[in-house]
This record gives sequence, structure tokens and C-alpha cells, in this order.
Amino acid sequence: MSETLQKFVSESLQKPQVMQKPQTVLTGDWALFLDIDGTLLEHAEHPDAVSVSGELRSLLESLDHKLNGALAFITGRSVAAVDHLFQPLKLRAAGLYGLEHRLLPDDDVEVADEPEDIAALADEIEAEFGRGQVYIERKGRVLAIHTRAAPHLLPRATQLVEQALAVLPKGYRVVAGNAGVELLPLEAAKGAAIRRFMDIAPFTGRRPVFLGDDTSDENGFETVNDAGGISIRVKPPAQTTAQYGLAGVAETLAWLRGQL
Repeated sequence: MSETLQKFVSESLQKPQVMQKPQTVLTGDWALFLDIDGTLLEHAEHPDAVSVSGELRSLLESLDHKLNGALAFITGRSVAAVDHLFQPLKLRAAGLYGLEHRLLPDDDVEVADEPEDIAALADEIEAEFGRGQVYIERKGRVLAIHTRAAPHLLPRATQLVEQALAVLPKGYRVVAGNAGVELLPLEAAKGAAIRRFMDIAPFTGRRPVFLGDDTSDENGFETVNDAGGISIRVKPPAQTTAQYGLAGVAETLAWLRGQL
């Protein structure tokens, strides 16, 4: 079993950790960064099988107003996918783990094409599994294999992606998540995305708060901790760098409502 898969399996078998809930009330001195799937929305078998309620849109709009715009999504989804999901609401966002940035709500986003070698790998994985068992999400330079509908296929999916590292150009890494595996460029990191926002107004000089639920969010927690901020993991496993925990999406939304 690969090191990536061993780490994922070990974390999956651990009972969720009971952690202290954050008591902080957000004011104008804070900046808020939010993961989406598993944090604001429950996970689904397919990324397109989720929906955003009017209540959630209103909550986010109110938080953005309270923080004078110092709120941003930090997500593995593309910015275009985020906009489609939350329309007509548009907020600042880092998509694809920071490969895409929209520093202002009305800014354009530069979208990278899918490299030929990543496209070939995606085709190979689709050919092995067939459609319907796993969902292959092609996100430009990021390739995600979702196995929530067929969790027994995660080991093989992880093996295929890790084998591809040997033939791909240098500069990629494999990240196992709650229900799938992703191939990412090394520079795709939520911590770097948060730092980029913290260097510009209206985030500059504030203390960051970051909420996330997955392995890919740990890098963001570390960045926020180093900046003297607050890190919060939803459904925290036994091992996490987050300072606080929330039991699930419902408790996360309740905590956010309590900030208004």
C-alpha cells in the first residue's frame, strides 16, 4: 500500500476527534476564508449533485458585508464552478487550490488549459473504470478521481495516479481526500492562496480564520496558525493541525450565523 493511501486509510479509520468549538466573534479585525464541500455543503457522490440554498447565499452575503469584503472561498473547485453554484452571488475566491484567483468579485479569472499528459491520464483512468463507477473531474491542471459511489476502488485509483508521477513532468503531487484522490501541481496549496489574499486590501492587517474539512485544508490551517489566526476543521480526525473543531456542516453554518 502506498504512503499516500496508508495515510488516508489511517485517518479514515480514526474516530472523529472531539475538539473545542471556536468562541471567537468575528469583527472588522478578522478575515474569513471558507472551504466549500464538506464545510458549507454536505458532500455528494457527484460534485454537481449539490445545491446552495437562498439562506446560505444570504448568510455569506451578510458576512461579506460585515467584514467589508474580507471573505474569500478557498476551494478545490474552479472559480467558474463556484460562480455557477452560488449564482447570482459572486465573492472573492481562490479556485483549484490557489491555481486560480479572483481577488475582487468582478475580476476576470485566467483559466489554464488541461495539459496533454494530464488529459491522457484521465482518459486512461476512465477507460479502466468505465463511466458510472467513479467520476473523473478534469479541472485543467488538476485531476480529481471521486470514489464516493465506489469506495472500494480508491486503492486502485490512488495506485494509477501515483504510478503516473513517474512519467509526468516533475512538479506534481498526489493528495488523498475524504472520498477520492487528486493529482495537483506542487504550487497548488491552500496556504499559499490564503497568503496571497492576506497581502492585499481588505485582508491586510487582519487575523485570518479558515474553515475546512479535508486533508488538503491542513496546509491552510498551518498558514493561519503561523499568522496568529484561527483554524477550524469540520469533522476533525484524530490528527489535525487545526486549533478547533466543528461536528459537521450544520454546526458550521450555525457557528457562522452566530457571527452576525
